[in-house]
Amino acid sequence: MRDREDKEVTAFVRARYGSLLRTAFLLCGDRGKAEDLVQTTLAKTVVAWPRLRRSEGVDHYVRRILVNTFVTWRRRRSWWEQPLGRLVETQARDEYVGVEQRDLLRRALDGLPARQRAAVVLRFYEDLSEHDTAHVLGCSVGTVKSLSSRGLQTLRKQWVEADAAADQEVRYA
Repeated sequence: MRDREDKEVTAFVRARYGSLLRTAFLLCGDRGKAEDLVQTTLAKTVVAWPRLRRSEGVDHYVRRILVNTFVTWRRRRSWWEQPLGRLVETQARDEYVGVEQRDLLRRALDGLPARQRAAVVLRFYEDLSEHDTAHVLGCSVGTVKSLSSRGLQTLRKQWVEADAAADQEVRYA
């Protein structure tokens, strides 16, 4: 029996790991933290696997654990701590606009509160419905609408400011 469960878990991890890692990266903006977030999520999933197999909501459960773990981690002070003695380097400007836009989006997502960020990522990256997003976040559909709206408003504002700064930079270059 245990061998069958191990095979099921292994198959699930192989099928969903890439998607979970991309979602986790969008949530936390750091590859190492995203990998830690997915590992913690999958560890919690393995513990709950026997009861999850009996339900149809494995993907919802895993997404919910991922988001809840992210939100909990963001509340901790250690999430924001940076090691001392490391030089902060500025990135050289890339000639590819897509790279710059993805970086701008990643940094803009970093500025959102955890639940707004989770709502935006689940709704517009994972392409979940408002109902499914509410289920994953454990809140009402109205809260999802509110979180998404405020998150998108903040992202738009940051995008406009970044465009204005880039235009000014080009004029003075």
